[in-house]
Amino acid sequence: MTNRLCHIEIDEKGLARPTPEIEQERKVAIFDLLEDNRFGLPAREDRAVPEGPYRLHLAIREGRLVFDIAQEAGNKVGEFHLSLGPFRQVVKDYFQICESYFEAVKRLPPSQIEAIDMARRGIHNEGARVLQERLEGKAEVDTDTARRLFTLICVLHWG
Repeated sequence: MTNRLCHIEIDEKGLARPTPEIEQERKVAIFDLLEDNRFGLPAREDRAVPEGPYRLHLAIREGRLVFDIAQEAGNKVGEFHLSLGPFRQVVKDYFQICESYFEAVKRLPPSQIEAIDMARRGIHNEGARVLQERLEGKAEVDTDTARRLFTLICVLHWG
């Protein structure tokens, strides 16, 4: 399958050392993304769609989220920048609920943990929806891929 990511790299320059929980979230998101994802570049009138699979380098530069995309062999095929503004509130909400979830796992009964986890998933879905909207016309991703990419955006955003 060519409409997929085959490699993901996070630019850690300028990021604080992640907490163990954030590091685990990142590892799981990357593993899950590489196992199963849908990522394609849309057709353009002025050029053919470069063949995948693709390598993705995610970074934050000058306050913008950067998607640097290359083919599997390393040939750069595109780069686009997204404003972080539309993500700020949902990322903040997601990290707050994650903190609550990590604390709950240590001390609360399963029923309360489940309620917090449902709220966490709802916020995560909202972040994925925002990402899909922001990627419109730049990259085509399915919901599961958007969810996992949103996790990586959170890691970059709050590092």
